[in-house]
Amino acid sequence: MFTFETADEKEVRRFRMAQFNGRTASFKSGNETIVGHVRSVQEQEATVPPRWTITIVPSPPKPPAAPRRPAAPRLRSVIEDLY
Repeated sequence: MFTFETADEKEVRRFRMAQFNGRTASFKSGNETIVGHVRSVQEQEATVPPRWTITIVPSPPKPPAAPRRPAAPRLRSVIEDLY
């Protein structure tokens, strides 16, 4: 799990929406980007300005995509060759 603190209300809203909808969220920390599901968003009570602690469960990296099939020949070029 990855835990960090933030005071950015827009960022907190984005993480809460991702948690509510069950979507993954991403967070950039230096050169590293963390992608995963939001486990919790907790407000710290006695801080000014308000701060939140966000916990993300990282997702495993996606496997590389398979190469695409070559495009089928266009029917128009075949018909033009006949005439």
